[in-house]
Amino acid sequence: VQLQASGGGLVQPGGSLSLSCTWSGVTANYYSIAWFRQVLGRGREAVICVSGSGGSTYYTDSDKGRFTMSRVNSRNTATLRMNSLKPEDTAVYHCALRLSSCHRQEGEYDYWGQGTKVTVSS
Repeated sequence: VQLQASGGGLVQPGGSLSLSCTWSGVTANYYSIAWFRQVLGRGREAVICVSGSGGSTYYTDSDKGRFTMSRVNSRNTATLRMNSLKPEDTAVYHCALRLSSCHRQEGEYDYWGQGTKVTVSS
């Protein structure tokens, strides 16, 4: 199983960015797909998850209304759309798969991709 996150970069405060996660080796319909972010020196924090049935779960109130996630199983792709970005959103963003419902804890996920770095700065 391989996952790959991409789309990170430098963006100004208030700007937008879309991150993509692609995978191979699993039938994604059975998996929940989540995005986590990690700041240097801290563990990974759950951002958002979409279950196999399509329901979204947000894990941070400050992200609601700014971040949305979609998935296209037939294309093995999930997209995290981030709007109104803030400097505190700066982190490495990782996508992960879990063969079950969405979960907040990183240890519950089965597969991880390498992260993509997002920097929000003027």
